Amino acid sequence: MHLIERIAARKVKIGVIGLGYVGISVASALAGAGFEVTGVEIKQERVAKINAGKCPIDGIEPGLPELIAKVTSSKNLVASTDYASLADADVVLIDVETPVATDSRPRFEALRAACRELGRVMKEGVLVIVESTIAPGTCARIVVPLLEKASGRKVNEGFSLGHCPERVMPGKLLKNLKELSRVCGGSNAETSDAMVALYRTIVEGKLDKADCTTAEMVKTAENTYRDVNIAFANELGLICEAVGVDFRRVRDLVNESPGRDVHFAGAGVGGHCIPKDPWLLVHGIEGFEPKLIAAARARNDSMPLHMARLVESALEEIGKRIYGSTLAVLGYAYLENSDDTRNSPSEAIVEHLQDWGAKVLIHDPWVEPYTGDLWSRIQGADAAIIMVKHDGYQNLDLAKLKSVLASPVLVDGRHVVESADAAAAGFVFRGLGRGRPRYL
Repeated sequence: MHLIERIAARKVKIGVIGLGYVGISVASALAGAGFEVTGVEIKQERVAKINAGKCPIDGIEPGLPELIAKVTSSKNLVASTDYASLADADVVLIDVETPVATDSRPRFEALRAACRELGRVMKEGVLVIVESTIAPGTCARIVVPLLEKASGRKVNEGFSLGHCPERVMPGKLLKNLKELSRVCGGSNAETSDAMVALYRTIVEGKLDKADCTTAEMVKTAENTYRDVNIAFANELGLICEAVGVDFRRVRDLVNESPGRDVHFAGAGVGGHCIPKDPWLLVHGIEGFEPKLIAAARARNDSMPLHMARLVESALEEIGKRIYGSTLAVLGYAYLENSDDTRNSPSEAIVEHLQDWGAKVLIHDPWVEPYTGDLWSRIQGADAAIIMVKHDGYQNLDLAKLKSVLASPVLVDGRHVVESADAAAAGFVFRGLGRGRPRYL
């Protein structure tokens, strides 16, 4: 029976390497679609949690905890630390992290290890799909040679290779997996066809066929596009501060013009994708020096430092310095209602404030060890700094906030608090991109 026919009949066994945010979502979705799925994960505690039917991700993930409980109970999804459990898999998805180093060069250690280990056990005719975001050319330069060497087989002969980059984000894992379009880049046309058949069992969005390199390019380009647009919004926010107008009002009025979509300015860009994918896009291109992309990365990386300077300005207004002050940072994840702290702007501002001599208190309703009662955790701080737009920080009781702080200083990096409300509550307030209307 042809692979596509076996997929339609749910007669293929599927392996998923890496059970983080992406891997656990796709593994659960495929298991929920009727496939027998084995997930391989190096973290034993995560494996144990999944096999116990518990979601390994904190934060709000609609539908995912219930789906994991269902598919593990039915044994459609089983997690393991042993690559040998993938020996009978017909399709294997690779969902490991692909970070960049401090020099902005990709770190593909996890991907290389996954390819080596999988190559030793994968069977004849297996379809391997890399879902991790990778630099253009990575499948050809890294994945194929490693799989061929470890397995002793040739691509398009003893195994097939595809790249279908994920398009999910924390808080919307199953929703994005189901609704967003995907690019099915294959090592040949037949592989792309099989990928479309597989993903159609869980994806309602459009499925486009391409080659592997095009798929690699599309994912890194789309995140770079977003990074550049966020950088423009952040720079516009800084200009609005300097001129003395409200960024949000300027943004709203600009966006009334057709075809305009100015993003929100914010306290920084985090997560596993956007801070690194621009560097993946331009990696390995000899003789090319990125100008716009590098400038956008620098602007977005600078925002936590700017937030620290807003804190410094507010404290100076009441005669205090950052040195010796106690400062409360509200939110440590990079994204609202998530426990994901990868490349969090909060981590960067905490480092700046500590370097300047402050004691920093941190609260986050989703991130251990910073959970617990907000008010008791930030009691006695000289300033509160909103870094994440968690639901729990919406509609803050400003009177209570002022009562637990030692000094009435509030700095908002996520457009949570209105300037007028902060002033009415008696705060010395600073907000990213905030200014006051100037009537002549």
